[in-house]
Amino acid sequence: MWWFLAAALALQLYFVQELLAALLLFTLAFAVLAGLALVFFLAERAGQVSLAWVEPRTRSVVPKLRERALGLLEDLSKKPFRRPRSETAQ
Repeated sequence: MWWFLAAALALQLYFVQELLAALLLFTLAFAVLAGLALVFFLAERAGQVSLAWVEPRTRSVVPKLRERALGLLEDLSKKPFRRPRSETAQ
């Protein structure tokens, strides 16, 4: 009977050790996944903050760039597509 109790106790200790090892592995895996989720969340949050910071500063630049682009398009539209005195290909 004592041998049986000792064997049952040893099996229970082994089972508990296996459960604790599995718990440790799953805890580490969950911690890694939670860390990745935190990194993605912080990157997204930083993107929102930077866009909120940049938006008011770009409002004064956009009209100037639009005016410049329209001027460049106007200059481009006045240029001929072909060189003077060039002949068409036959």
